Amino acid sequence: MRKYVLRRVASAVPTLLGITVLIFVAMRVLPGDPVAMIASEGQGTYALRAEELAKARATLGLDKPYYRQYLDWMGDVLRGDLGRSFWRGEPIRDLILRRGPITAQIALMAVVLSWVIGVPVGIASATWRRSAGDHVTRMVVTVFMAVPSFWVGLVIVLVGVLVFTWRPPLTIIYLWDDPWGNLQITLGPALAMGAGLVAVMARITRSSVLEALEEDYVRTARAKGLGEPPIVRRHVLKNAMLPIVTLSGLTLGGLLGGSVAVERAFGVPGLGTALVQALTERDWMMIQNLVLLYGVIFTVVNLLVDLSYGLFDPRIRYQ
Repeated sequence: MRKYVLRRVASAVPTLLGITVLIFVAMRVLPGDPVAMIASEGQGTYALRAEELAKARATLGLDKPYYRQYLDWMGDVLRGDLGRSFWRGEPIRDLILRRGPITAQIALMAVVLSWVIGVPVGIASATWRRSAGDHVTRMVVTVFMAVPSFWVGLVIVLVGVLVFTWRPPLTIIYLWDDPWGNLQITLGPALAMGAGLVAVMARITRSSVLEALEEDYVRTARAKGLGEPPIVRRHVLKNAMLPIVTLSGLTLGGLLGGSVAVERAFGVPGLGTALVQALTERDWMMIQNLVLLYGVIFTVVNLLVDLSYGLFDPRIRYQ
């Protein structure tokens, strides 16, 4: 198991390195000089003289060769220094620590919702194969898979405001400070993102359980007189977990990066909203480090999912 873990961790290092290179190239080379782009906007609102532009570039380190800018950026990141917002002057690390818990909580709530509802529904649909309940379940699942999460969010907002006169707080409230106030912020986005995820999870679970039910060990268990519920609980579910865990990891990694549309629909002050604001303001330092954070989160979550495969299927440890 130790060698398996070391191999997987070692394989994640080049991925993280490639992410940093791609982000650096996209921010520095492809769009051009960010300071010049900012200064040329707003019909003269940010008009700067050539001397002021040169001073701004020197302050931000943009006058150095590209390789030096990259090494300086990596050195700052490894020291935990993510720089400051170009316009607000706020340390980016402080913004992440302040807004990150809200986005993380929403993502975790959505994934937990998909497990609590989607997995049982998928198991029931597989065991009731070709029954009326199976057909109804598949139809409902298909409908929810086709509905965009931001549309579900808008419906929740409209119903909450118009019917229940609900007014969600627009400030950051942590769960440990005020649980009720925190749920008013996070429950709506979690339901909006979790609705589609529940449908996908139910579909994946149904397919995985159906495939496992066709295996030889299931027929042997039935021949020995074991009932269907014990077969599913003891044998089928564990062998059907790999696709479910994979989907959960991929989804959690994406949600932790911040669902921009849903956060904007609910006015949640999370990382997705911060990214939208940074893009609007061309705050390139903020954009660069937030995208890096999303890439690191996605890589780490999928590394953990990869490691969990060895727990569900011991054969994978020797590959």
